[in-house]
Amino acid sequence: MAKAPSSELKTRVLSAIVMIALALGAAYWGGWPFALFWLAAGIAIMIEWTDMTGIEPRRAVQAIFGLGLLALTGLYLIDAGFAVGGATALVSLALGTLLTKGSRQKLWAASGFAYAVVIVLVPPMVRDYPEIGILGLIWMFGVVWATDIAAYFTGRTFGGPKLCPAISPKKTWSGFLGGLFAAALTGLLVAWAGRSWGLNHSLSHISVIALSMVASVASQIGDLGESALKRHCDVKDSSHLIPGHGGVMDRLDGFWAVSLIIGIALLAAYGAA
Repeated sequence: MAKAPSSELKTRVLSAIVMIALALGAAYWGGWPFALFWLAAGIAIMIEWTDMTGIEPRRAVQAIFGLGLLALTGLYLIDAGFAVGGATALVSLALGTLLTKGSRQKLWAASGFAYAVVIVLVPPMVRDYPEIGILGLIWMFGVVWATDIAAYFTGRTFGGPKLCPAISPKKTWSGFLGGLFAAALTGLLVAWAGRSWGLNHSLSHISVIALSMVASVASQIGDLGESALKRHCDVKDSSHLIPGHGGVMDRLDGFWAVSLIIGIALLAAYGAA
C-alpha cells in the first residue's frame, strides 16, 4: 500500500533533519570524523553507481574502488600530498577499470570512481582550507539545501512550463527560479552570520550573491544529470538507503556538482601557490 502524501513528506522531513544534523556535526568536529563521514558517502555513491549501471564483476570492482577511496582518505589525513594521492587514485582507477568487462562498462566504472572521489575529497579540502574553512562549507550546504527545498515547494505551488521534461517531468522553471532566489538569499545570510561569529571574509555582497547563484545553477544541473542517469538505467532511485529520499546519490547530486566546481577552484589555487 502506497504511503499517503502527508506521511511521505513527514518521512522526508525527519530523514532530512537527521542528515543535516550528521553533516553539520561532522563539519563542526572536522578532522578525521569529517573525512570518514565523506568517505562513507563516497563509498555509498560508488556502490549505487555500479549497481545502477550493472558493472561486472560488480563486487570485485566495488571492493577495489572502495579500498582506493579508503586509501585516498588516509593519505589526505596524513597530508601525503597531491602526487601520492594522485598516483593512488590512478592505480585504483586502473585496477578497477581493467577488471571490468567490456569497453562501455569500463567507461561507466571509471566515471563512477571519479564521481565518488569528488565527494570523498572536496568537502574535507574545503573544511581545512584556511581562507574558506567551515564558513565556506556551511555556505555550500546552505545554498544547495535552499535550492533544493525552494525549487521543490515553488515548483509545486506555481507550476508552469517544464524545465527539462525529457529528463525530469516534474521540474519547472518556477522551481528553478525559486531555487535561484533562495540560494542568493541564503548565501547572503551565511556571509552575514559568518562575520557576526567572527568568521571574516573579503567578499562583497554582489560577489556572494553571484557565487551563490552560480552554485544554485550547478546544483540544479547536477540534479538533472543524476535524473538522466537514473532514466538511462531505468531506476526510480539510486538506492533505498535513506527513508523518503532514496539513495545517497539522490541527496548529494546537487552538492556533488557544487563540490566539483569548488574542487577545481581549489586545485587551481594550490597550483598557483
